[in-house]
Amino acid sequence: MATGLRERWRVKARRTIQERALDLFDERGFDAVTIEEIAAAAEVSPSSVYRYFGTKEGLIVADEFDTMSQEALEELLDVDDPVGSMIQIVRNYEAAPEGSEPIPWRRIRYFFKEPSVRTAFCASLDRASQRIAPMMAGGQLTETQSRVAANALVFGYFAALEQWYVDGGVRPVAQYVEEGLEPLRPIWSVGGE
Repeated sequence: MATGLRERWRVKARRTIQERALDLFDERGFDAVTIEEIAAAAEVSPSSVYRYFGTKEGLIVADEFDTMSQEALEELLDVDDPVGSMIQIVRNYEAAPEGSEPIPWRRIRYFFKEPSVRTAFCASLDRASQRIAPMMAGGQLTETQSRVAANALVFGYFAALEQWYVDGGVRPVAQYVEEGLEPLRPIWSVGGE
């Protein structure tokens, strides 16, 4: 039980640090804010910020999937319908309480406004793809096909987010993700048809 409490405290601390960082970035701009200022705003030490996120870019791109166990990831991702799984994840984010903007959507604009954040996010997506690909191998996909399909899934998600950003967020993110990933569905259809 202590581990559960400790984990909840860690998740809350990470979220608080991210929220304070985003407040500062929104107010003064990404480049104008230091890790030390973020730490002070979040009432933690700079070493805590570095330990949880590593860099300012890491503050923007980090989410709960980075620290999720492989078993938890396997429970979340239906390898027979990873597109549906991705859409459901996005819908769950969008179901945040009324009046609050979920952190992921608050962060998206930085993925596309700040080149260093974009690079960090692409690296994060690459790591996600490497974790997902082995889950898809076997069955109807070869190892090579699984690697390509996993990359198509995660970088297709990235492209859908970018279109949402370019359009000014006029529709829910889930609609962009669903529309953008729809061409990938046949990869996982029965018999590949």
